[in-house]
Amino acid sequence: MESVRNSQSSRSVQPPERILEKVRGLLAKAESTEFPAEAEALTAKAQELMARHCIEQAMLDDRAPGARARPTSIRVVIDAPHASAKVQLLQAVAGANGCRTIWSQHERVAHTFGFADDLAAVELLFTSLLVQATVAVHRAGPQRDQFGRVRTASFRRSFLLAFAVGVGQRLREAADAMAAEMSATTGTDLVPVLGRRKAEVEAAVQEAFPSTRRMTYSTANADGWRAGRASAAQADLGGAGGFGRLSA
Repeated sequence: MESVRNSQSSRSVQPPERILEKVRGLLAKAESTEFPAEAEALTAKAQELMARHCIEQAMLDDRAPGARARPTSIRVVIDAPHASAKVQLLQAVAGANGCRTIWSQHERVAHTFGFADDLAAVELLFTSLLVQATVAVHRAGPQRDQFGRVRTASFRRSFLLAFAVGVGQRLREAADAMAAEMSATTGTDLVPVLGRRKAEVEAAVQEAFPSTRRMTYSTANADGWRAGRASAAQADLGGAGGFGRLSA
């Protein structure tokens, strides 16, 4: 997976290096541990650090709307195999962090829009979760059905799709919990604050890609789907054919 920043429209400031270093360290430990519970705790802490910073930045920006940065975008090259399933994971991570991903299938590039601090969280978490998912799906080994026919490819694709769905749900829950906690702590109603940021991100998407269609996928391997959901439940937080650009 290769990530390339779009420098043309970026006026945003990256999160402080001290926060990024802490997050990178937590995710590196999460990827290297053999214990799922430890990995989950480490990635959850990484997600918490990034979410807290992003919400604090959103609150600061809302107090000075004339000076705040505009949404920007990054390009993420999605490699085969199972590119559509990997895009689903990126879309899930992006959506939970206030960003939006557009998949350009013929280019094999996912364009993710958002504010710089949110995009930094997406890049770090997506990369880590993709590593975790890849390790887990290969750990399952080759697969055959009851008749002895090889079903490894369909198993792995369904596994990755289910992993993306499960992780996306957990990330959204974590983001909502952090927003509720900070709203109670600061006495600030974050719904309109975060809503305005979401609207600005959507406007940037529409300006760049005025015509999109929703990405669809199907699961062909029930065993892979069940295994992927189980793996997503343990992950630390830390299918489409055709042509054109697909929208999350």
